[in-house]
Amino acid sequence: MLGKHVGSMQGATEVKALPSGYGMPKLETSAEGEGTLLGHPVQFMATYQAEMQPDGSFFGECPNSGVILSQAGAATYRATGAGHPTEDGGSKFRGAVYFASHSEAFSELNGKACVYSWDVDADGVASWEIHVVD
Repeated sequence: MLGKHVGSMQGATEVKALPSGYGMPKLETSAEGEGTLLGHPVQFMATYQAEMQPDGSFFGECPNSGVILSQAGAATYRATGAGHPTEDGGSKFRGAVYFASHSEAFSELNGKACVYSWDVDADGVASWEIHVVD
């Protein structure tokens, strides 16, 4: 069940093509921005890859290459998600994210599954909303 809202972030994305397999596009996205996590102002940065599936959707992974920085401490994260391009040239992904932190500010997320929405508009501006799963 969807639990409490723990994070909201916005930022810029940059996409580049990667070598693909079997004629299906594979993309790498770098993202960075700011927002809040557990009420603390944060900056985030991440690099993830997404590969097109035969039905036109994408499956993506951020293999422990996400970073959260804050005056309150730091955290890393890994995520997976599925999504699709939008008609206006953006994209929408939904998935799971797992945080790890030694910081008291973020350690309550250790060992917990979170779900997210990641929406990118046609200009490459992303919005990331995160909820803990109860």
